[in-house]
Formats: sequence, structure tokens, C-alpha cells
Amino acid sequence: MKGTDMLVLENITKLYDGSGAGQEAVHGAIDLWLEHGRVRELRPHGTTPPGEGLQRIDLRGATVTPGIVDCHGHITILGLAPQHTARSFGLGQLAYIEKILYASLVDGGVTTMRDVGGATAWMKRLVDEGVLLGPRLKIAICMLSSTGGHADFRGPDRCHADLSQLWPAAPGRPSSLVDGPWECRKRVREIAACGADLIKLCTSPGVASPGDQLEHQDFSPEEIAAICLEAEARGLKVAAHAHSQAGIELAIRNGVHDLQHISFMDPRLVELADQRGCSVTPTSWVTDELTRAEGLSPFVQEKVRKVAEVHRQAVSAAAQGGLRILAGTDPVLPRMHGRNYLEIAHLVRDGLSPLRAWHGATGLAAEEVGQSDAGTLRPGQRADLLVWDADVLADPERCDGALREVIKDGVGYRGALAGLPQRSFHDTVRAMWD
Repeated sequence: MKGTDMLVLENITKLYDGSGAGQEAVHGAIDLWLEHGRVRELRPHGTTPPGEGLQRIDLRGATVTPGIVDCHGHITILGLAPQHTARSFGLGQLAYIEKILYASLVDGGVTTMRDVGGATAWMKRLVDEGVLLGPRLKIAICMLSSTGGHADFRGPDRCHADLSQLWPAAPGRPSSLVDGPWECRKRVREIAACGADLIKLCTSPGVASPGDQLEHQDFSPEEIAAICLEAEARGLKVAAHAHSQAGIELAIRNGVHDLQHISFMDPRLVELADQRGCSVTPTSWVTDELTRAEGLSPFVQEKVRKVAEVHRQAVSAAAQGGLRILAGTDPVLPRMHGRNYLEIAHLVRDGLSPLRAWHGATGLAAEEVGQSDAGTLRPGQRADLLVWDADVLADPERCDGALREVIKDGVGYRGALAGLPQRSFHDTVRAMWD
């Protein structure tokens, strides 16, 4: 469903257009024109002539930003406890996925999401067709891991278990577990054939995985290079889960484009990443949330402690080194979906300026995930935007409770602005039969 009428959101007190991290991207007393689900123009308030059929909505006192582009999503994860994975991958899977998609869009303000493990082309298509309400998706499908590595959730009896409890192989989603350069190449080819927009792999163990130490190595250099070369041959970028220094350096030197988590990154690695043109997605919020999470084993708790001690310094080093820093939530704990904007606030806590954090969640993020027609409020771009009842540009901490309206492709989803085309459950039901 697309917005069709000419609509003017007028007298906006403050608008951030997503184009950069400087004050030139912030506009005051501005009118935003929307037409056919796109941005038509920005015009200073008071210069808009009267016109018949011109729908106007007064946004005096409001702050407007582009819709959030979440660079580290997981729409198939409700939590990490056994009962959560049983729901996520059981017979009711689609119902839970729709809850996550809906919360991410309507409550979290996410209009585009890069899902870096779990979502399939079928799920992406259901969103595109309007059957499911949620952000448009860019998908990795799998999170590639070596046997015994971060994505190997088969439990302690791995030798006798066939399927991982997390992202088991399914139609449209091959197994995430792979070993050896040629098998890695084959798996990338399979994932690409299944409709992936990027490739995700683990170059280091993780915090939540049940049996691997953070300092260990997941893939060999030959395996990582094979994955990256095969992805490049198919026009796909590669993102890497990388906490340890060894894992970060392996990723950088063997062709990975985006480094995720970066907990032990230091100035030397920042310089190397800058030389190779890498971006980083720190996932600051989940790092903080894990320190208070219940039900974690002592082994996982110890890994959480180690990461929490160094993560802020890593983000600070990346910021000081001028790396492109993206916002990604990694919502693997209960009640994270629908509060995705908190990643922006946590990036500011970790040392970024508010506008730099917003840029990493909007224009810069859209560019990096390959959704170049979103992320900025410029003429011709998709009309993806958020209306806030607080100055969240100056203080992203105020996002919680301040979101008034979510607009995706010119259509509202919260029913808060009279005169704005709205998407309803009835529209979703009709889409099932179109």
C-alpha cells in the first residue's frame, strides 16, 4: 500500500534529513512534501502556497527523522532460552515472526532492517507483498560458523545431534555449520541462490554461544577468504561477527566489509580497518543488556563480563579513527524488539555525538545495507520517517516514549496523524487475497 495524495507535513520544529553528521543536515521551521509514497521536497515554512486537494498536517513542536535502518536484526529470535528457541522455530514460527516484525516497525521505528541470520527470502517476500507488517528486509539467511563455533547450538552432545537449536536448516535456509574452504564456497553459493542480500560469518566465538571461548578462532584464514571471494563473485558484501582481536584482524585481512560487535578492537585494528574500507556495527545496547540478563550460565556470564569491560573503549577507538559506525540492535533478549532506537542512545553513551549516531542509523546505514532509496529525507527518496514528541536529536535517550508516528512509503502505522494514509489490519487481510 502506497501513499497517493499530496501531503504536506508543515511547520516541523526540527527535521534531520539523514544526509550527514553535521548541523547542515538539521532544518528548522520546515515543510516536508510527500507524494506517491516519496519525498517530493523540503521547503521553508511559510513558502508553501495554498492549493486545492493539498492535505496539510501541522507538526509544530515535533521532531522528524528518517525511519531507522537497523543494521543487525534477527526477526527469528525471541530470546536465547530453550523455550524461546522452541517457539521461534516451532509450528507457530510465523506468528512469532509477525509479532517481531510488527513491533520493530510500529514500536521501534525501524523501516528497513538488515537481518544477519535467520530470515529467509520467503519471509522477506511476505513483507514486500504486504501480508506481514514490518520493515523491508535485507537478509543474510545464515550465520556461517565452523563446527563447534558460535552458531553451533546443538548442545554438548554435538556428535550425536543433527540440527542446531538456533537457525536449523529449513527450506530456503541451509545449515549455518560448514568446514573447509571448498565447502564454504559451496555454502555461499547455496545461500546466494536462496536469495541472500549479504553473507554473514563468524570469525570469532561469541558471548551467548554455549561452549566457545572469546579468544578462540572460529574459521581459518583460508575459509574466510573463500567465503569472501565467493560472495564478491556474486556481488554480495560480507559481514562478520567478530569480538576478539584475532577474529577482527582475520576478518579485515581476508575481505570482510562490515565488522560486528568489535569488543576488543584497538587503535591498531581501527587503522587497519580504515585502510581496507571496513565499516563497524558495535551493537552497544545488547552488550549493556546482557550484563543484567537472567538465566545465563556462569560460563556465558563470564564472557559477558569480559566484553562489557572493554566494549566502550572499542567504540571510542572506532569513532576517533573515523570509521563508518552503523547502528544495529542484535535483539537476542526478550523485550528488545520494538525498542530498537535504544541502540542510538547507547552509541552516544559510548562516545558518539548524537548526530553521528543518528547518521549511523539512517543515511549511512541505508547506504551500507544497499537500500540507497531510503535513510534520507531528500527529493525522490522513499517517504520513510518518524515523528517524535521530543528533541531526540539533541538527546536520543528521550526516544523511549516519544515516538508519535511511524511512516513507511508515505503510509502511517500508529494512527496518530489525522489526514495521513494509514495501514490497517484490514488492509493486511486484503493483501492476502490480492
